[in-house]
Order: sequence, then structure tokens, then C-alpha cells
Amino acid sequence: MNEFNNSVISLAQIIAPDFEQKIHNDLLTIIIKSNYLIQLVAELKENDNTKIDMLLDITAIDWYNKKPRFEVVYNLYSNKFKKRLFIKVPVSEYEPEVPSLTSIWESANWYERETYDMYGIKFNNHPNLRRFYMPEDFVDPNTGEPLHPLRKDFPLMGIPDSLPLPPYPERDGEVK
Repeated sequence: MNEFNNSVISLAQIIAPDFEQKIHNDLLTIIIKSNYLIQLVAELKENDNTKIDMLLDITAIDWYNKKPRFEVVYNLYSNKFKKRLFIKVPVSEYEPEVPSLTSIWESANWYERETYDMYGIKFNNHPNLRRFYMPEDFVDPNTGEPLHPLRKDFPLMGIPDSLPLPPYPERDGEVK
């Protein structure tokens, strides 16, 4: 294991003692609870042995039949050490919330909005958490519940009549 990974693991042991780690092809993934996220990420950014200065992406995984159902995945990078780090935070289906990282990286703003829109995971203390791609009123016509298209239980063909579809001249003839 390289020195960068050792430094990350040492910090995680102090801040999030019940963390899990996985290493694949020398790429480290840390799995932590959401209550440790802000403190760990802030320390990883400031610590001279890690200097993680870039948030490359935030997304989620919907495991559907597992508990907890979701994982929020943070893709981080250190320019100083030329190393990547993934942090995963398991999230409950019934209270899908994690703290926002916008206070640490401004770029988290758009990534968190996208993840909220597609998966329905809320980012607490986000300055303007709203839909990114879908309209604000994108809800199930029968129940009124918000819809999130990347969840595994979202219908493959979408919700009938929920959004207007573009013209389909091959089927319907030319649009006038």
C-alpha cells in the first residue's frame, strides 16, 4: 500500500473509527457513516499528507434490494500526490439524507443537485437544493410523490403522460 493510502486510513481511523476500507488496483475506497463526512473530508483537504484538493464528482448507487438501499459516492483527487480516493456513504431508503459538501467545495453544488434530482437523496444545508434536469413538478400522476429517474424502481418506459415526448414522424407522420 502506498503512503497516500496509509495517510488517508490513519485519518479515517481517528475521525471515523468504524469505517471500512476496500483497495482495488491500489485505488482506495473508504466507507463511512454520514455523521463523519464533513469532518473527514475537511481534514483530508487540509492535511499535508493527503491534500485532497478536488471534488471530481458526486453520484449515488441504488442497490434496490440491499439495506441500506443507497450509497452516495464521492470521487476525490489530490493534485499534489496524483491520487484518487472514493468515499462512500450508505444512505437509508426512508431518510435519504447526507450533509452537503458545498461549504468545503463549491463544485459540490451542481453534483449534489444532480444526485438529488436523479436519486432523491437530500443534501442537508445545501444553499439551493432543487431539481437539475427534471421539472420541479415531476411527480407520479397517481400519488403525487416526486419521481427520480435513476432509481431502480422507476419504470423503464417512464411514466405515461408525465412529460411530453418529442415528435415521432416515423410512427405518427409528419408534424405540421
